[in-house]
Amino acid sequence: MSPPLQYIETPQTPPPSADAVVIGGGIVGAFAAYYLAQRGLLVTLIEKGRVGAEQSSRNWGWCRQQNRDARELPMASKSLDLWERFAAETGEDTGFRRCGLLYLSNDEAELAHWASWRDFAKGEGVTSIMLNGRQAAQRGQATGREWKGGVFSPSDGTADPAKAAPAVARAFMKLGGKLIQQCAARGVELEGGRVSAVVTEAGVIQTRMVVMAGGAWASSFCRQLGIRFPQASVRQTILSVSPVDVPLPDALFTKDVSVTRRTDGRYALAISGRARVDVTPQFMRFATHFVPMFAKRWRSMIPGGLEGIRGGHETLKRWRLDAPTPMERVRILDPKPDLPTVKKTHRRAVELLPQLRPAQVTHTWAGFVDCTPDGVPAIGEVASVPGFILAAGFSGHGFGIGPGAGHLIADLATGAAPIVDPRPYHPSRFGDSSWGKVADF
Repeated sequence: MSPPLQYIETPQTPPPSADAVVIGGGIVGAFAAYYLAQRGLLVTLIEKGRVGAEQSSRNWGWCRQQNRDARELPMASKSLDLWERFAAETGEDTGFRRCGLLYLSNDEAELAHWASWRDFAKGEGVTSIMLNGRQAAQRGQATGREWKGGVFSPSDGTADPAKAAPAVARAFMKLGGKLIQQCAARGVELEGGRVSAVVTEAGVIQTRMVVMAGGAWASSFCRQLGIRFPQASVRQTILSVSPVDVPLPDALFTKDVSVTRRTDGRYALAISGRARVDVTPQFMRFATHFVPMFAKRWRSMIPGGLEGIRGGHETLKRWRLDAPTPMERVRILDPKPDLPTVKKTHRRAVELLPQLRPAQVTHTWAGFVDCTPDGVPAIGEVASVPGFILAAGFSGHGFGIGPGAGHLIADLATGAAPIVDPRPYHPSRFGDSSWGKVADF
């Protein structure tokens, strides 16, 4: 069972037309809709289930620059400012705060890797403070351990996954945007080769612009339009424990386990990179694309089961626009958490922070993380379908960079100067050999 998600009451009947339709009410889709509406467009945000109910409420909640891939770092930096600006503009509470992120390690190679990133980040205006053994032990005194070193990123922080997407959606509606939940977008109609309408289960919306921000569902949706988008999902497991009456780090990373304090005082516990790989027809189709990534991370990847097939989000089937689709059969992807991972994560967390021993496990959950072959999201208009902007494959980073991604989408859709260079994100890169470049950080 995942943690409680803030609920928004909305109509279920879409309007007959819109300047832009955003498909997918996760953090990226919500921010894209918000920034489009800010520019005076009539925007409809379509969500097959509930806003933020899939991976946007199932992640760590970290909003970081630290250890970002060089291609993603500019967007990560912009996003931190946008998280703050959003709160000031709207008065909505996403739980965002720059609490700083603490990394501790006894692995010389890991420390050298962080130091290398620190040197690179200096040139990008990012502060990343390397810690020696004494400093690491002081900042990590709650662990009661000695550490060879670590890193502290003071300007990074966290937001609350249970609050964030609903907060952005409320702000979007205050701008006059239309949010329709429990309504699946079945497909897109074309006229003269470009977008002319979105077909939903509750009616057709005439529009010339569509943003596909459907997370783990994006590749299957794109397939309906003849768009080849290599995407694979992995199933990650997290748990949370009740608050404790002793001060602990707000956000702590170690190779064995990571701990994040939520705004209600609970702590979310997870093992970085550990995931189940549930084989699906789509996974098999794109398997060769993901060989470099999985080869690099094979120690963290574990063979999965049938959860991916049950979800239906990675089907190769073509569906009809006048009949129920897989998205209506599974409104919310809610895969089973991996119990061995739950036990291992909890054991490691208690060993790292004995203060958590009396805390009760309150929730366990899993989510499907949608990945691209190079670990960097695909954001941009698809050349073969003018008016169709893809925004998916965020590879576990979408929550933190959601504001920057949404802003960039709005820039591309309206022809404004882009907030960051859009070229590293363009989906066309998967048409050449560049997909083999796996993210270094």
